[in-house]
Amino acid sequence: MGNGFQVQDRFAEGAQYIGGRLRAGTSGRHQEVVNPATGETVHRYELAGPDDVDAAVAAARAAFPGWSGATPAERSDALHRFAAVLAAQAGDFAYAESLQCGKPAKLSAEFDVPGTVDNAAFFAGAARHLEGRSAAEYSGDHTSYVRREAIGVIGSIAPWNYPLQMAAWKILPAVAAGNTIVLKPAEITPLTSLMFAQAATEAGIPDGVINIVSGAGRDAGEHLVGHPDVVMTSFTGSTAVGRRVAEIATATVKRLHLELGGKAPFVVFDDADLDAAVNGAVAASLINTGQDCTAATRAYVQRPLYDAFVAGVAALMETVRLGDPFDPSTDLGPLISHQHRDRVAGFVERARGYATVVTGGEAPGGPLAAGAYYRPTLITGAAQDSEAVRSEIFGPVLVVLPFDTDDEAIRLANDTPYGLAASAWTRDLYRANRATRDIAAGCVWVNDHIPIISEMPHGGYKASGFGKDMSAYSFEEYTQVKHVMYDNTAVAAKDWHRTVFGDR
Repeated sequence: MGNGFQVQDRFAEGAQYIGGRLRAGTSGRHQEVVNPATGETVHRYELAGPDDVDAAVAAARAAFPGWSGATPAERSDALHRFAAVLAAQAGDFAYAESLQCGKPAKLSAEFDVPGTVDNAAFFAGAARHLEGRSAAEYSGDHTSYVRREAIGVIGSIAPWNYPLQMAAWKILPAVAAGNTIVLKPAEITPLTSLMFAQAATEAGIPDGVINIVSGAGRDAGEHLVGHPDVVMTSFTGSTAVGRRVAEIATATVKRLHLELGGKAPFVVFDDADLDAAVNGAVAASLINTGQDCTAATRAYVQRPLYDAFVAGVAALMETVRLGDPFDPSTDLGPLISHQHRDRVAGFVERARGYATVVTGGEAPGGPLAAGAYYRPTLITGAAQDSEAVRSEIFGPVLVVLPFDTDDEAIRLANDTPYGLAASAWTRDLYRANRATRDIAAGCVWVNDHIPIISEMPHGGYKASGFGKDMSAYSFEEYTQVKHVMYDNTAVAAKDWHRTVFGDR
């Protein structure tokens, strides 16, 4: 995989994409994009300030009448071209994503980029299927039908763990439904969001439909959420920041979509395929170096399988290869930054006081010491109310706890403020049905954990937020439902008027 471009050259004009072109920010403050595998700066740019947000919102507002007035077929054709441009540039996208995030090349090239291309292709088709209820005479005297209409300028904020995919999840359903958008990516990982917007322009999507402001949350993010011309906010990130976003959005009566934190349970019943559960737990806890809000973080294992499960997971974790993200043999890349690596390490070090670190629990030395690496870590012996079990660590750390009865497994799985994702491992159909019914999470997998598809919705319960990304359900977030009613009687004096004036 080659880089295909030099980052400094590609974004020499700036890291804001407004009205179809790159431009520099105007905040007067600069941000470095750092390769977390080496600690080296790969790009330096001027952050967006409130004036840049205003310009981006103005561009989106100006583009809205034309884009929302286009036919579904016209928007669909544009998104099909967009998917083709993304596919043609897949190598550059994968390179840039690994460069700014430290993702192993195989994860970027085989998961992030193909998933994004597929999302674009899905929403190209979905753009032609914005359906309402069939017309009917529900009152007897009137014909009613439902219109789905674009709502206006969307202001979205995306996180740093999946910059490309999160840009796609925010942008694609919004524009497929006829809206225009201003996206603020995380300021430490803006590169692929900017490339995504550039690809849209190359595909012929009109200027101003998709705009990117690369700025800090306190300046650009809060100004975007509170902007009077932004009609909806979609945010993915931590629950703590989500609360702040909600405060600002609700103060201006905006529609709000939140996809927040998670602490996904991984429930292994005593009839499960042990090898499948062990492999699944390692993959699901370590994907993206554990920086995934749906990652398996709490494994509850029925006591007959507990010891074998712990031994199997520990042994498999010890085979995972840390290394250069661009080495095809690398399994696990660094965490997003040294600061975040130290945060994850802090959770593990505190856990040593009340639990057992079976494997991992350290940063590697040698050639990897300059990067934000941390070894895959397995913890046992932690209490249900301990920090390691309750808090979102967001790193390559799995905590395993035993249970005895099915009732206990469900209770423990639900004993969390979060409810984004979960999995149940069993060969028993009735156990599986109960788990999928009773575990309070927006996605429950059976005998797998992590796979997502464009056709199915993604979103949480409880403190994990509300609203759905992907799938046709996402149009519920990005369209306004309008009831239209026609009188069929041609009678001037209606019978119901007597409730206001006159007699029958």
